[in-house]
Amino acid sequence: MKNILPFPMLRLLISGILLTTTIRVSIAGEPVIPFDSVHWDLHEANVAPFLGRTSLGGTAFLKNSGIENGVIELDLAVTGQRCYPGVLFHAASHDDYERIYVRPHLPSYFQNVIQYVSVFNGIDSWQLFSGESNTASAEIPRNQWVHLKIEFNSMQARLYLGDNPDPVLIIASLGHGARKGTIGLDGPKDGSAWFSNFSCREDNSLHFPMHSPAEVPWGVVKEWQISRIFNFSGIDNEKTPEEQGLTDLQWIPASCRNDGILDISRYYSRTGNPTDLVFARTFIDSDKDENRLFSFGYSDVATIFLNGRLLFAGNSSYGSRDPSFQGVVGLYDYLNLPLKKGKNELMVALAESFGGWGLIFRDTRAVYQDTRLKKMWELKKGLHFPESVEYDRKRDVLYVSNFYNDGKESISKVSTTGEILQAEWVTGIRQPSGLCIDNNRLYAVGRFALVEIDPGTGSILNRYPFPDPAMPNDVTADGQGNLYITDSRKNMIYRMSGGHMEEWLQSADLPKPNGILFDRGKLLVGTSGDGCIKLVDPSTKSVSTLVCTGRGSVMDGLVADGNGGYLISDFNGRVFRVSGDGKKQLLLDTTAPERTCAAFGYIQEKRLLVIPSFTGDRVEAYEYPAR
Repeated sequence: MKNILPFPMLRLLISGILLTTTIRVSIAGEPVIPFDSVHWDLHEANVAPFLGRTSLGGTAFLKNSGIENGVIELDLAVTGQRCYPGVLFHAASHDDYERIYVRPHLPSYFQNVIQYVSVFNGIDSWQLFSGESNTASAEIPRNQWVHLKIEFNSMQARLYLGDNPDPVLIIASLGHGARKGTIGLDGPKDGSAWFSNFSCREDNSLHFPMHSPAEVPWGVVKEWQISRIFNFSGIDNEKTPEEQGLTDLQWIPASCRNDGILDISRYYSRTGNPTDLVFARTFIDSDKDENRLFSFGYSDVATIFLNGRLLFAGNSSYGSRDPSFQGVVGLYDYLNLPLKKGKNELMVALAESFGGWGLIFRDTRAVYQDTRLKKMWELKKGLHFPESVEYDRKRDVLYVSNFYNDGKESISKVSTTGEILQAEWVTGIRQPSGLCIDNNRLYAVGRFALVEIDPGTGSILNRYPFPDPAMPNDVTADGQGNLYITDSRKNMIYRMSGGHMEEWLQSADLPKPNGILFDRGKLLVGTSGDGCIKLVDPSTKSVSTLVCTGRGSVMDGLVADGNGGYLISDFNGRVFRVSGDGKKQLLLDTTAPERTCAAFGYIQEKRLLVIPSFTGDRVEAYEYPAR
């Protein structure tokens, strides 16, 4: 892609456009902003008819605009040629802005037809912005107008496409954070993409989910030092700086983003060389001589040294491995570091030519465990994708749902000391997930029905079908004869009362509901769509937010701790204690070794936290004194 903000134009732009008052313009049937020199800086744009409309092609900035919270609407038409048309907002200068754009030449099933990127120092680091919250698939029709709407506030944004009432992309955290900025349109001037019917307005009433910035993943190397920039052609990147006589490195401190990526563009702009290079270094302490496995990713070219010894050389640049290779940065590679006792220097020579300049390193064995947690036992064999644990106080036994076993799924009976008492205690339930006990009955969520079981005999008493189920997940009881069940694919809560199953609440405020708990007159619902725990009033069905753990969290486990608070789990491997007023504290993080945490149980009187892994077929138990 080209440099989307030409310097001559931008020198004119920054002369004053951010210092004037905000233009207030209307949308949805009211006049749009014409593409003329009164309203736009058109130095890098063409205005011409296309598909029956006066249209703009190229790059242009709206004059006299400085919006922090607002709405942008426009129509886009593309011919299908390779191009990257999009919208810029929160632009503070020619080097720093937020950008959402499309790749209309890609098939609709590609996961990066829609792209978000936060640009620093003029570097469009799309390779460092991939996956959920950064990219999405979409169908971009050719030679016809399609409507785009972008809603944004100080920290988040979302894109709507066509007449779809749901956003195709939700950006959970904008890279530049809260600030006002100008708005721009960016596209090619070759006639392959055109904009029309543009309007925008300031809107401070937009509703976004509670913003909870992602926390740096446990085990990620957070702090680095980076050198000044070198011309790659003059460097032997298979040698350390000392080995080639480089002494003036001018090290500066650098920190990774909240997702763990060290983004070099936040510190440097490109020099104009075809390829630039920096050295990055950090120090790893070890209390013994050992081999420690790290996962890592980089862009574009990297060589890795440990204590001056070359361990790795690789090329992950765009198109380097096959024509469709994207070269996005993620934890896709692994390297065993032979650490010595004491301090170890990890150094990376990192070169950039196009698309993003960064790296990430993570210790794959790193586990965080609160000092109050004491591991009591671990069950490693005999279960099949254990999904949920429920404690039967009357019989002093644990029930574990085995979600998948090639059609032979079951519920197992396990002792509180970690022995399987009966592996196939209950069978005949298709992919059982959530469990709960109410009025001396065990209820299990199957794919098509809520199943009632006699815990004394293990026999199935009743099946209560869900109306048009998609992904029924977890269940809780209110003690008054009502059972509530989440459906993660329908944003739905079912209620079963008196043997009657109904669709009780469907709400956009409950995106991908997962874990559910009735406590002290309210329903607590874990919503994986935004990584939050919501409070639902059963009488009014009003929804509020108790706490969020960050987008990407899969809110699976949810139990009361007996002390006015709750224990919650992010399926990815994190367990938190949350107070009644929403303050959270991390208790366990096993995401680095990929040990997941499904719907756990907590036995208050035994102070025992029992966590099923789902993947890995293990169940672990920890002593946790909540009081």
